Amino acid sequence: MGRTLTPYELDSAGVIPGYYDSPFPGEDGGPRRQMIPRSRGLGIGEGETLSIISRPAVMANMVVLRAPGEVFVQGNMPPSADGTTSWVERIDPNTLATIARSPDLPGGPFWAGGILAHANGYLYVTYGRYCHKLDVGCALAASRELPQPQPYNSLLALSDGNLVMKNFVRDGAARSYFSVLDPDRLEPVMPEVEIPEGSIARISRDITAAGEEFVYVVGDHTIFRYRYDCGRLWRDEDWAYMYRTLPDGEQSYGWDPVIADGSAWFMDNGDNQYQRTLAGTGIATGPLHLVRVSLDDASDATMLAPFGLPRGTIVNPPLVDATRRIVVVYDSGNGRIGGFRYGGGATEPLWQHALNASNHFLLFPDTGEIVVNDFDGGSEHVVVLDIETGADRGRVATASPMQAVLFQSPGWARDIYTCTFTTLSRVLVE
Repeated sequence: MGRTLTPYELDSAGVIPGYYDSPFPGEDGGPRRQMIPRSRGLGIGEGETLSIISRPAVMANMVVLRAPGEVFVQGNMPPSADGTTSWVERIDPNTLATIARSPDLPGGPFWAGGILAHANGYLYVTYGRYCHKLDVGCALAASRELPQPQPYNSLLALSDGNLVMKNFVRDGAARSYFSVLDPDRLEPVMPEVEIPEGSIARISRDITAAGEEFVYVVGDHTIFRYRYDCGRLWRDEDWAYMYRTLPDGEQSYGWDPVIADGSAWFMDNGDNQYQRTLAGTGIATGPLHLVRVSLDDASDATMLAPFGLPRGTIVNPPLVDATRRIVVVYDSGNGRIGGFRYGGGATEPLWQHALNASNHFLLFPDTGEIVVNDFDGGSEHVVVLDIETGADRGRVATASPMQAVLFQSPGWARDIYTCTFTTLSRVLVE
């Protein structure tokens, strides 16, 4: 398998500070965005196949798990000139039928938000310029209008239970700001914290072996980090890396950072004209890059153009298997996905496919399975690959006519949930 990781490096090693004791309590499974559930893999064996149950779910965004058997999905109404509202449903883990639904939650400017199951038992949603607190029955307990006039596209819990979120600035016209709220009344814990650039990417959080807590944010040119302690969040002036150095026509902004194996990993060229597919929609003329920045020293950084194709683009993070030292990257604009072995300053190609992947993946380290997506131009598919070889272990079509750019979650019984802008699906092994 490769090297053995210490528990503090993995969100999946145990209960995540600030989060509910669950296999998948928040977006990407935890604040490091490692996309690793705290549960066993699908383990698809000889003679087994994937089957699917789907239902219409317009603008469903992500699924999280709480107590055993509890499954919650967060979504929103379609965007409009007047803004949109958000919603949360508790669903039957097998049939996807609605068990409980929240009232329509005030939103504002559209962008896909986030949901987490908190250590205190409540659910929290950030969507538009609002943060909401809901009980397990999806009843609204508190709301807070956030200060900036843009949507807030990410929500994390900090180790003390406070909530951190950031507004989304895509056009470079303004800077982004962190807001930190207490989980009880959603009151601000401190004044807003300015970020030196506008930021499109979702934020990530890390806790070191020494107990230091950091929040990482990819700006539209530079990745920064902020220290957090006792209700205070402030910039670490000794750590930053400018990844965007080519002309704007050749390179565009980065998306969500993954904190894994002592580095922050993300991809650039995030600007595109996505409608129902990302194929051929990249704005920047240059190839997509995988960026790796050491957490110990930001000057220790590498940029790899894994496919070298023009107008490469993505909207989501890469996947890192730190035990095998494999990073999985993809180019949604050119329909490529590949696995690369890293280490010792070199990167070795392991496998590559012509496949239209684009969503937030899942990694099951025990079985070596990764769950990705593939859009054939008319229909979306859930695909399970072997991370070492790229071999196809299973594939099934969903009912979605749009390429997925959203989130996946494990289920409770050798199954996974996946969201698109039209459809919620449960994929299971039979």
